Amino acid sequence: MIKRVWLGALGGAVFVASVGAAYAEPGDYGPLRTYHNLVKPQKADDPVSYQERLGPYALNAPTTGFEDGFVPDNYDQWQQVDVPAETGAACGNGTPYKFFVRRVADNNNMLIYFEGGGACWDYPSCSGAAGIRGARNPDGIPDGYVQNVDLRNLESFDGLDTAAVSPLIFPEHPYNQFKTANWNMVYVPYCTGDIYVGDKVQVYEDPEGVEPDLVWNHNGLRNVQSVVSWVKNNLKSPTQLAVAGCSAGSIGALLNYSKLRGHFESPYGYLLDDSGPLFNAPLASEDTDAYPSIPLHREVISQWTTYGEPGDNPISAMAAITPGFDPQRLATVYGALSSKFHDDRLGMTFFLADGNFSSYSYERFYPEIENNPDDEAKLEQLRALWQHDTQQNLLPLLDATHNWSYHLPMFRDFNESHCTTVLDLRYSEIEELGTDLPGYLESLIDYRGGPPMRGFETDNVSDFINNHDPFYDLIDRLL
Repeated sequence: MIKRVWLGALGGAVFVASVGAAYAEPGDYGPLRTYHNLVKPQKADDPVSYQERLGPYALNAPTTGFEDGFVPDNYDQWQQVDVPAETGAACGNGTPYKFFVRRVADNNNMLIYFEGGGACWDYPSCSGAAGIRGARNPDGIPDGYVQNVDLRNLESFDGLDTAAVSPLIFPEHPYNQFKTANWNMVYVPYCTGDIYVGDKVQVYEDPEGVEPDLVWNHNGLRNVQSVVSWVKNNLKSPTQLAVAGCSAGSIGALLNYSKLRGHFESPYGYLLDDSGPLFNAPLASEDTDAYPSIPLHREVISQWTTYGEPGDNPISAMAAITPGFDPQRLATVYGALSSKFHDDRLGMTFFLADGNFSSYSYERFYPEIENNPDDEAKLEQLRALWQHDTQQNLLPLLDATHNWSYHLPMFRDFNESHCTTVLDLRYSEIEELGTDLPGYLESLIDYRGGPPMRGFETDNVSDFINNHDPFYDLIDRLL
């Protein structure tokens, strides 16, 4: 981990340098290079090429005559980057897309983080109707959406409802620091309800016939392409590249990794999928007892893409660049990524008692769950399907690879036991194995390599005892 120290101010610029050779990693800069970057920020060294501007879902050439708001020498602060409409980027409601960058001077490593926030595939879920789980930011992304959060200043807590206080991307975290928070960071907001893979305009009708039709842009893939284009055209190529996300963002990271990683020739690549597993669910099968996620996969593919129709679509485009990926079995992505990026370190983490993603996965597709009036009994039904899918339709796929790792603890009494890396990394240990989440993350995002760390918790009792934390209650109230 890099240790930063104050060396002084020269020409009005704060000079912060990396010290301690024992802690240096690939991509870290010494004091002289760091100072040079502060005085003269590095420019892009691998802008979008002619070939990358060809074919389906092509990248964009540098935009001229458009003020995106980025200031190259504004280090250690979140900066909003506005995206021109001609890139094809837009939120679900048609408002302009924007993302956020936090640049540092003492290394060229990078974390690209996909924001989580549910999903939507009909009028109730995309309109934000009460009582229905939907998707984040149905009204678009407000200016200043991601900002520096000071845990000593309650007025700055507006930023808590983003993932900006995750130890992965919050460098001032008081007790769970992680090295990626000291890298260059790109925060990809979520506003299309399609786990970042949609490319279809839908017109959703109000089932009550009261409100006007909702025109919704499932435009996630083009938004990702606009972000990748901007990064290549404006920042130096990373030596270490980590791609991560939580919930819907983690599936976005997973399904965009093949194309995204292909645009960056970083010597070291890492993928962290936090609480967005893609379970095996053959689309041609009717055996929902064996494959409970079949109804979900069928629904979202039909609503978010034109797969099966003539023309380009995200699913076929991914298959074209990812040998081994079968569009009829989306979970083949695990083996396909493992083979394509043989030396990358790929990881999965989630709670086995997740009550959030499991609800999206099954509740609206199984009447016996959706209509169960007993909330506790409903939660047990969801967890039973979730753990069946984990044991039968996920772990065998990961175990068959050489570079997928996983850390699956049982339960945390926060956020419906959903997303292991939001807020902090506590209550994530697997006691029977003597492992915890900080240790797992250090093993995963490690340029030195090593065998994949794999573990899941079988104790279904201890995590539910003495797991309540008043701090989590405080955060829940603030949000």
